[in-house]
Amino acid sequence: MLFTSYEFIAFLILLFLLYYALPSRYQWKLLLAASYVFYFVSGWKNCLFILLTTISTYILAKKIDGLHREQAAYIKEHKKELSKEERKHYKEKIKSRQWRLLLAGLFLNFGILAVLKYTNFVIANVNSGLALFGSQRQIGFLSLILPLGISFYTFITMGYLIDVYRGKYPAEPCMGKLALFVSFFPQLIQGPINRFDQMKETLFSEHRFDSREIALGLERILWGFFKKLVIADRILTGVTTIIKQPETYNGIYVFVGMMFYALQLYADFTGGIDITIGIAQTLGIRVQENFIRPYFSKNIAEYWRRWHISLGTWFTEYIFYPVSVCQPMLKFSRFCRKHFGDYVGKRMPVYVASLAVWFTTGIWHGASWNFVVWGLLNGIIIILSQECEPLYSRFHARFRVTGKKWYSGFQVIRTVLLMSSLRMLDCYRDVPLTFRMFGDMLVHSRISQLFDGRLMTLGLTISDYIVLVIGTVILLLVSLAGRDGSVREKLAARPAPVRYALLYSLFLCVLIIGAYGVGYDSSQFIYNQF
Repeated sequence: MLFTSYEFIAFLILLFLLYYALPSRYQWKLLLAASYVFYFVSGWKNCLFILLTTISTYILAKKIDGLHREQAAYIKEHKKELSKEERKHYKEKIKSRQWRLLLAGLFLNFGILAVLKYTNFVIANVNSGLALFGSQRQIGFLSLILPLGISFYTFITMGYLIDVYRGKYPAEPCMGKLALFVSFFPQLIQGPINRFDQMKETLFSEHRFDSREIALGLERILWGFFKKLVIADRILTGVTTIIKQPETYNGIYVFVGMMFYALQLYADFTGGIDITIGIAQTLGIRVQENFIRPYFSKNIAEYWRRWHISLGTWFTEYIFYPVSVCQPMLKFSRFCRKHFGDYVGKRMPVYVASLAVWFTTGIWHGASWNFVVWGLLNGIIIILSQECEPLYSRFHARFRVTGKKWYSGFQVIRTVLLMSSLRMLDCYRDVPLTFRMFGDMLVHSRISQLFDGRLMTLGLTISDYIVLVIGTVILLLVSLAGRDGSVREKLAARPAPVRYALLYSLFLCVLIIGAYGVGYDSSQFIYNQF
């Protein structure tokens, strides 16, 4: 049941009517039921996996939290009679029990994700290795289902379990509320990866009908539909044609496909997040922003602070920091200080933790080598940029370019081109082919190739190109308008005739020129696959 399907719109309208008709104390229970209905439609077997994750996380978090309470009560009761060493020994004993419970949860749930998502990837690599050494034996692939949103809800639940282990907040005593947090249907398709302490403030609260909040939420949903149906699904045809025929669409058409994909990915992913945030807002629920104008970033590190923010935050808190300060890493740092100097010793934990994060980021996006290479290249470029920072500073001071609008524009364009180039690994899904096409783009691109007739064979008409140009300009203008505050808040301050005229025009754009598929059911969101 896609966000842009008739079925989902009908489901949403029915939920909305029931949500505000029922007594407020039943609202979260209705959301839980609706979320499981939504998930059941994707396949009843999928429910078994999300239930197993929810129940195991609930039980383990309760046990870990119980040990926190037991420790606090015991120390309080025996405070006077316990020596410092005895208190330390007791805490270590409790921590050890909690650690084992945490490991059980991580092993079980990440194990499920790994088996379902990466088993065939491992088999493919084993088969390649066997063939490389001349063996005729091949291992058969397994028919495994990949439940909808498993990468998202696994990260959500494991983040919650780790936070309880760290004592950040107590475990949720009601399993139904935890189940709602895990399965809240708007976030299942493509995130964001919400945090329990942020979501619980509004997810389980009672909400009254608020016309202003509902209007703002509907506007956000409409904007998401515009991005998805008018831009992303329209340009998808051109992207697919270029990628599937690399021998025909080479030279400058590789650059065209690269930039088309950058636009498609942005409109598709941010459009889906807009719909998610808008749905939640109509229900009185706050969901964190996942994008802050990433294509205005001046370097790749800033780009990743603005793109898929919740995923980056998760990796930073649960992989980067633990890896960089763990005991083996500290020992390695001391070894490097001794043999290679203080600077290398100090930076080495950052390098290793960064590459661990980016390897995980790549493999999270897909079980194939193109994503691994894509992730590691991001990490390597960020590390190199950090190491070259003194050179950049001297260059900026020497030529006095800091703060100059033309140089800021250059930095933005440079970042967009760099990120789009890396995304070619996502487009072609084949590492050697990607590098070959990148080289062909650099060596054989000619502006004249745009006028050889191939541009009109991508499945896009003149009307499609006009719509895409206008749509891209609108995206740019809205992004610029949002730099100093919410565009919806600014729109709400306008006179009613102006506001309604703009919204009605946007609605007509979606309704009339949206790129619909068979039965008015648009293509899958790109991040559904993750």
